[in-house]
Amino acid sequence: MNTQDYIQLEETYGAHNYKPLDVVIERAAGVWVWDVDGKKYMDFLSAYSAVNQGHCHPRILRAMIDQAQRLTLTSRAFRNDQLPLLERELCELSGYEMVLPMNSGAEAVETALKAARKWGYTVKGIPDGEAEIIACAGNFHGRTITIVTFSTELQYSAHFGPLTPGFVTVPYGDAAALEAAITPNTAAFIVEPIQGEGGVIVPPEGYLRQVRDICARHNVLFIADEIQTGLGRAGKLFACDWEDVHPDVVIIGKALSGGFYPVSAMLASREVLGVFQPGDHGSTFGGNPLGCAVAREALNVLVDEGLIDRAAELGEYFMGRLKRLESDNIQEVRGKGLLIGVELTPEAGGARRFCEALKERGLLCKETHHTVIRFAPPLVASREEIDWALGHIEDVLMTL
Repeated sequence: MNTQDYIQLEETYGAHNYKPLDVVIERAAGVWVWDVDGKKYMDFLSAYSAVNQGHCHPRILRAMIDQAQRLTLTSRAFRNDQLPLLERELCELSGYEMVLPMNSGAEAVETALKAARKWGYTVKGIPDGEAEIIACAGNFHGRTITIVTFSTELQYSAHFGPLTPGFVTVPYGDAAALEAAITPNTAAFIVEPIQGEGGVIVPPEGYLRQVRDICARHNVLFIADEIQTGLGRAGKLFACDWEDVHPDVVIIGKALSGGFYPVSAMLASREVLGVFQPGDHGSTFGGNPLGCAVAREALNVLVDEGLIDRAAELGEYFMGRLKRLESDNIQEVRGKGLLIGVELTPEAGGARRFCEALKERGLLCKETHHTVIRFAPPLVASREEIDWALGHIEDVLMTL
């Protein structure tokens, strides 16, 4: 079967809830992937930052195989020997006191929302049923009905109502708007340190420090969604670290398993996560031994191979090259570490055609919000590989 055969099968039997580039990948290693016709591409999306450690990292693969041969699932009805080790290692690495593991990023966001509401009622003293959570315009936190409730992208919530009450939206990057929206019933503020799906939007310098101060003064939980920005992607362990900010809650996922398995987690203080009692929340697969073993080795790879510092160094170089490019197609280059967005001018004709042109040259990236090309290669990329990619990116941006 060739590329068109697979595409036809998917179009026939699969729901049409995505519009992927027409490349059918069958294997991968490091920063490279190969399609079913044998063509080689460099991956510049990293599965939306889920493969920060590169595709099929041999250490993580070995950890997965070894664990799969011993024990894969117990449910949380019983204990296993991997979950406590992951919890300790995550706390020691992050500086938080407690961990609640889940599977997908959206599940971890839902976990944080539930914890925030219960904390609001049982600790802060908000009247039952009246808690509010503030979010930002342009956010992307997942696709559940509750989460799309506070999305400002109308397509995400259209025809999925009735939606979940209790959310307030403020402009992103506007600390004064956040403070003005807080009421005695505000339990939490949830925010992405950099809005990835929103177009790689970086807030003004000092915004996260202001948020930290405002939330502390008003006894409001500061929840940072670091699912896409965390674990090295932005050139720090967490993107909040660029402003030396310690949120009350951090949500992680994606690269937590290096792309091998769905693993996510909520990190918080004992006061916040301590509100959960047996039966309040759970997941059959959350904290399973296979996922925990994979996550433990994925974290080890990030640290042992210096991938966080590499992201900072290569990201500065990458953005520097793009910012020096004099192209009528470029309106702005922005980002942190190896999460980089190129906002195109209205005259450029949309980002999709640039992504398709790069695909033909053997470079895979994806547009977001129609006018932004997002570049997010695996953090294992070498300087030589980045230079190879930049040569094609610069040429396409200059000539298309």
